[in-house]
Amino acid sequence: MKSTIPAINQDKQNIIEGIKCFALDMDGTIYLGEKWIDGAVEFLKRIEESGRKYVFLTNNSSKNPAVYVDKLHRMGLDVGEDKIITSAQATICYLQEHFSGKKVFLLGNPLLCEEFEQEGITLDDENPDVVVTAFDTSLNYDKMCKVCDFVREGLPYIATHPDYNCPTETGFIPDIGAIHAFIHASTGRNPDCIIGKPNGFIVDYLVKRMGVPKDEIAMAGDRLYTDIAAGVNNGLKSILVLSGEASYADAQESEVVPHLIFESVRDITPLLL
Repeated sequence: MKSTIPAINQDKQNIIEGIKCFALDMDGTIYLGEKWIDGAVEFLKRIEESGRKYVFLTNNSSKNPAVYVDKLHRMGLDVGEDKIITSAQATICYLQEHFSGKKVFLLGNPLLCEEFEQEGITLDDENPDVVVTAFDTSLNYDKMCKVCDFVREGLPYIATHPDYNCPTETGFIPDIGAIHAFIHASTGRNPDCIIGKPNGFIVDYLVKRMGVPKDEIAMAGDRLYTDIAAGVNNGLKSILVLSGEASYADAQESEVVPHLIFESVRDITPLLL
């Protein structure tokens, strides 16, 4: 039986009181493009003032942690790379554990390729053992042909995350899910393993990095099928914010029911006592 959807901006069960760490989506949750969601900076400040932790947990694998740190600095927030967890980092960890020493064809931006190599992953565009797809904003037709060739050959096929679209200040742009649809149309295959939200691989990586039990972590985000499902399906508390992709009507129709719903992170701030 489907759980009752919570009322907006209410925490009748005092869930926030027991949260020690907030895992925060970025696009659509904390900012849109280069603009803060109203009240987001005050929310982050209040988390730390209340003795809690936060970390940015993003599926977006088109940027590495240093890029996010630089972006946040430009927007007036100074944080270290320890505050950033990406689906790419979790994917690197997965490769190190399950495909140690294997050569990887990586469909990704140059900065992402550099990040993989810095972590000891051998990249090979000609004779790889494994295919990894990321959100590649440098995508071109030659790359698409090559990735389809390797997937069609039957190589293990891993994806950093599943998102279909990426929110921006002016609307949505195609994300990795659209790339997967292209690959599936050509090869008939979907990824064998998807690391990012809502899957357990990235949640396990989060818990390992933060050192906080699952039941004391809240996943806050604007997407039901990634952010909220990541919390609900993996033992975290889940907080849907209506500042990005999902609406309250979407939540009412969803099989994945968040523990809490707020108009934006600004409305969580008064509960951080």
